Amino acid sequence: MPADAPLLRLARARALLCDVAVESMPLDAVAREAGLSTSQFIRRFHAVFGETPHQMRIRMRLEAAKRLLVLHGETVTAACMAVGFSSLGSFSHLFAQRYGEPPSAYRRRLLAAPGLPQLLVPDCVSLMNAAFAAGIGPQFSRSVPPAAVAESTAGVATPAARIPQEKLP
Repeated sequence: MPADAPLLRLARARALLCDVAVESMPLDAVAREAGLSTSQFIRRFHAVFGETPHQMRIRMRLEAAKRLLVLHGETVTAACMAVGFSSLGSFSHLFAQRYGEPPSAYRRRLLAAPGLPQLLVPDCVSLMNAAFAAGIGPQFSRSVPPAAVAESTAGVATPAARIPQEKLP
């Protein structure tokens, strides 16, 4: 068995969880597909993907609901049921908790906006763009802000600057 086989099985299980168009597969069935017990599957899934299978399934459903609300003009109730929620109250609560406003207000606001709204970008891309806009780009240490690094290295000669010009190719 190749060393990456467990990761491939987890990736296939993740794809099963991400597919909101299909009737929700019970978690124990998804774990069986990955060749693991349910508890072991949850632990390994969280270690690899940074969220539990349940959290990922909820996130994917909410993202699908966002698209249905704005791009397809679905009502809140229709979007709620289409993505697999059985309770409009729990859907609205989770939506508001994640996006900061109830689904009806989100739909109303984005349908009134001209052009394709930028808020339909997946959450991971939105978070990454917000981090770059705030100046928190990729860095090796989260304990030192990028501005502090720039200030501390100002005026420090680079290795190339220390080499006499005649020795440079």
